[in-house]
Amino acid sequence: MLQRVVPKVVDHDQRREELARAVWAVVARAGVEGATVRAVAAEAGWSMGALRYYFATQEGLLRFALEVMLRRTPERLRVQLATGQPGLERAQRIIEELLPLDQERLAEGLVWLAFLTRARVDRGFDDLREAGWRGERYICRLAVAEIAGCPWPADLTAPLPGEVLEAGAADLHTFVDGLTLQGATFPEELPPAQVRHLLRRRLETLESAVREDGRWTPG
Repeated sequence: MLQRVVPKVVDHDQRREELARAVWAVVARAGVEGATVRAVAAEAGWSMGALRYYFATQEGLLRFALEVMLRRTPERLRVQLATGQPGLERAQRIIEELLPLDQERLAEGLVWLAFLTRARVDRGFDDLREAGWRGERYICRLAVAEIAGCPWPADLTAPLPGEVLEAGAADLHTFVDGLTLQGATFPEELPPAQVRHLLRRRLETLESAVREDGRWTPG
């Protein structure tokens, strides 16, 4: 008597997520140029044929991996915004989602820096580069709004009320980029505890300025 064979159900979203993680690992280790289809397949433990079923080209694979990464930060951010004490404490947690404070965020930081380098010579990534910049600026605006006690920006492009707070968000954005660069590339010199300490001092300076007279002077 023949037994009925039940076909295996393949979770394509999960398999794509596995590929994205494999891309991040290869890029963090060998840069964007090293993230070939062959290298990613080896990292994921897949055959070349299985990988090409999902992505025919290296560019398509890289783009997908970066899109996944750019979605993960907002997902973590929503958790932070929905919990905890508003003000300085929540501002700290919001910005920490951008910083290389654990292995996952360290890998994200290295991948983002590598893609920024690639985007300078490959205009095919311009839209993702700009989306990443707008997203980071928005997160910095959220943190400043928390400290100032003003409403959150309505969308990614909405500035904070008044030039002073908007200048504070721009200054914080630049500061966070510096922490990301040094924390990701020189972790032995700038470990997570020091990153958190420097961020806290920066946010406290901003908080003091806002409480005193509402003015925030970058620099």
